Amino acid sequence: MKSLNLAWNCIRGKGAIAFAKGFANKSDEGWLSSMFAHKVDARKDAHSNLLSKKDTSNLYKIQFHNVKPECMEAYNKMSDEVQKELHRDADYPCEVVGSWNTWYGEQDQAVHLWRYSGGYPALTECLHKLNRNMVYLAFRKERSKMLISRCNQLLLEFSFWNEPAPRSGPNIYELRTYQLVPGTMIEWGNNWARAIKYRQENNEAVGGFFTQIGELYLVHHLWAYKDLQSRQETRNAAWLKEGWDVNVHYTMPLIQKMESRIMIPMEHSPLQ
Repeated sequence: MKSLNLAWNCIRGKGAIAFAKGFANKSDEGWLSSMFAHKVDARKDAHSNLLSKKDTSNLYKIQFHNVKPECMEAYNKMSDEVQKELHRDADYPCEVVGSWNTWYGEQDQAVHLWRYSGGYPALTECLHKLNRNMVYLAFRKERSKMLISRCNQLLLEFSFWNEPAPRSGPNIYELRTYQLVPGTMIEWGNNWARAIKYRQENNEAVGGFFTQIGELYLVHHLWAYKDLQSRQETRNAAWLKEGWDVNVHYTMPLIQKMESRIMIPMEHSPLQ
C-alpha cells in the first residue's frame, strides 16, 4: 500500500514531469512510442500516374445530359450533325468515342464519351477553337433550350483495361459507376488488374476509367453485350471462374455507392 501511495504522489506532484521526460528520452523502440507511432508507407506518386496508361496521353471527358422528353429526338439529330462535323475536321484534337441514350436507369438522358489525344493541352486547344466556331456556338445555344441539366467529368483510363475502339452492332452498353471510399483507388486498381482477365471471353470489356475532375474517387466500367440475356449469361459465367469471387470479396468493401445504366447507341456513335 505504501508503494502505491508513493506512485500516486509521484504522478500528482512534480515527479510527473520527470516521469514524462524519462519516457520521452527513451528510444523509439519503447512501448510508449509503439502505442502512438503509426507508420505508413509513403506514397511514391499520385494514383493517376500509378494507374493510368503510360504509352498514351489520352484524356477522356464524359458528359451526362438530361433532356426534356419532348426534345429527345431533336437533340439526337442535332448532336449527330455537329459531332460528324467535328470528326471531319482534323484541326480538332478530339473525337467522340461513343454516344448513347439511357434505356434503363435515368430516363431521357444522353451520355457522350470524348477522347482528347494529347491530354490537358489538347482539351484546352479544343475548347479555344470551339469558342471561335460559330456553328458550334449556335448549336450550344440551341441545345441549352432542350436540356434540364447537364454535368461532365474528366477521366483517365486504367492501364490494364481495353482501349475503347469502334465496334459494329447491334449492341447494348452498360455503364457501371462506382463511388469508392476515398483513399482506396490503388487497392481497387490492384484487384481489377487481376480480375479483368475473367471478363474478356465475349469481348464485353470496352473501357475502364477513373475521374480526375468532377466527382472524385469515381470509377466507370463500360461493357458491351448483344442483349440483356447475353449480359446475364456473361456475368453468370464469370462466377464459374476460379478467382472472380475473390475479386468481388475484396472490392465490395471499397464501394460507397454503385449504379448501372443500360444504354442504346445513337445512330452516329462509333461504338454500335
